[in-house]
Amino acid sequence: MKLLRSLPRDKADTLLLLGSALLVLAPHVAHLPLWVSLLCAATLVWRGAITLRGKRMPPTLVLLPIAAAAMAGIQFSYQTLLGRDAGVAMLVLLVAFKMLEMHARRDLYVVIFLCFFLVLTNFFYAQGIGTALLMVVAILALLTTQLSFQFTGAVPRLSARVGMAARILLFATPLAVLLFFVFPRLGSPLWGMPGGGDSGGKSGLSERMAPGQMSNLAMSDEPAFRVRFEGPVPPREQLYWRGLVLDAFDGTAWTRGGSIATKSGTSLSVRGQAQRYEVTLEPSDKRWLFTLEMPGHIPDVPGYRTRASHQLEVSTERPMSARVRYTMISYPDYALDGREALDDPSQWLLLPYGYNPKALAAGLALRKEASPVRRIEQVLRQFREQPYSYTLEPPLLGRHSIDEFLYRTRAGFCEHYSGAFVFLMRAAGIPARVVAGYQGGELNPIDGYVTVRQSDAHAWAEVWLRGRGWVRVDPTAAVAPERVRRNLAAAVEAPAPFGIDALRGLSVFTSDADSLLGRLRNAIGAVNNGWNQWVLNYTPERQRGFMKTLQSGLAGWRVAALIMLGAGVLLLARILYLRRAIDPVEAVYSSLCKRLALLGLARAADEGPTAYAARIAATQQLAPPSREAAAEFLRRYSAWRYAPPQSAPGSTARQLAATLKRLLSQVR
Repeated sequence: MKLLRSLPRDKADTLLLLGSALLVLAPHVAHLPLWVSLLCAATLVWRGAITLRGKRMPPTLVLLPIAAAAMAGIQFSYQTLLGRDAGVAMLVLLVAFKMLEMHARRDLYVVIFLCFFLVLTNFFYAQGIGTALLMVVAILALLTTQLSFQFTGAVPRLSARVGMAARILLFATPLAVLLFFVFPRLGSPLWGMPGGGDSGGKSGLSERMAPGQMSNLAMSDEPAFRVRFEGPVPPREQLYWRGLVLDAFDGTAWTRGGSIATKSGTSLSVRGQAQRYEVTLEPSDKRWLFTLEMPGHIPDVPGYRTRASHQLEVSTERPMSARVRYTMISYPDYALDGREALDDPSQWLLLPYGYNPKALAAGLALRKEASPVRRIEQVLRQFREQPYSYTLEPPLLGRHSIDEFLYRTRAGFCEHYSGAFVFLMRAAGIPARVVAGYQGGELNPIDGYVTVRQSDAHAWAEVWLRGRGWVRVDPTAAVAPERVRRNLAAAVEAPAPFGIDALRGLSVFTSDADSLLGRLRNAIGAVNNGWNQWVLNYTPERQRGFMKTLQSGLAGWRVAALIMLGAGVLLLARILYLRRAIDPVEAVYSSLCKRLALLGLARAADEGPTAYAARIAATQQLAPPSREAAAEFLRRYSAWRYAPPQSAPGSTARQLAATLKRLLSQVR
């Protein structure tokens, strides 16, 4: 601020515009090609150096080749000059290049209006509350810059201009809020969802599970979804969030065996009390809807067609690139396909030829046990009693990955244990499959939501038992029971914080709910969740529901009362504002002019206070005391209005107004 005050006005305004543009352009660095960001930064630095050193602008012959090369770079990077992403990149470069071509006042306004549009484009890529707050600051800076260009004479201090811009923003806020709630909403955005088609940066479960895959996902602290239960939250060990079923093994990874079949043919028997809850699923660019085992119906998701497979995988027909919310009913006490025999059990018994001979032999040996339950217990006892460990950093495995895990390394994550368990069960003649999803969740005591994070990603097994159907078996619980009862941090040792990824994942292990970091994370999570629920998830369906509620609640006399109350509040605010806006010194001066007019000495329209005082001093229409009081009044008023601020008498306008009132009382 000291630098701006010491510079000539044109330079100070230019630097203010550069700073405002930087606030708008900085968030775009996250999605723009590196060369665009570097070129934009170099251009802004170049413009700042020109301003501070008083150099001339570069000629058009220099700017045209740079602009042409930039357009060619956009074509090379995006393979088009059209579309959202290429258009945003060109607008960013246009703002930067326009800084080097500002010769008239209209050029300044072109840059400002382009920056206002780029504020909107930031929401193409991120719509969190942090982005919204940063854009409010950017708008405040742009308004301050625009106000600075409006002054033709003396310019107020920067703090005063910021205050003016803040008042403009404050006055516009009620209208913006009203339009947000009542303006008709589109079913889909004009330019696509945040993040666009680039889903590579989104984390989440995939349709392929290989050793080490979920342990990498467990280092992510990002929310996968949030859940609000209608009643008490079930114990953590019951929170198994079903996602997809992996039933095909190629010797390296578990995958889905084919296309999603319909729910027909599935036999689900439920008992006991149902769990009712609402899920808010974060954008994932995937189709899977996660449900508490076992889902009792197919949910409705606005904007998507939903379905359920015969394995009770709930999904949408196309990937979800937006945040969605759906209501579910699940039954913790269930029997899935609890028949005496499966129609075709071979699908759940297939194993690849030529892989893992030791594990295959061990599974065949288990067939000596007549009871399938005894075979299951024997494998779980092996995991419990032998020196197996649960770790985020399992050793690399070779071709026979299950053999190496079971008999050599004996260290792995949930995908190692569930995959090996299902392999042994199939070799032992028991139909089995892997289920991938999430386990657990963290209750936020502030808003009552259960947050399930990517670090809660989990894989478990299902085995089919005659008369009982598909039964969940979690072999991880045999090795690391704290993983299921508490959380990942209680089951594994925190990794050494080396590298960016380790530092990012460290919060998974150091944020107990009772710790300062845990309480801070809960508070931030509650704020973000509130923003998601009430702002980002304000869909056309929610708007229609809100308007119906508003219409039914404001029927009859309530509408008239609300209108009258609103009009009264606005009128009172207007009166108070006008009373505050009246200058007390000007009000007393107006009273003097009216009084002198009644005495036959009306002020002419083109007569200033000094000339007015000279005419009054020469008149004989007033008594000497009145002439002296009026002349002193006008002298003090003139000094206050037209003399430099430091030489004006009195310390405040109210003090001067009191003095002038005393002099006014002497004019008769």
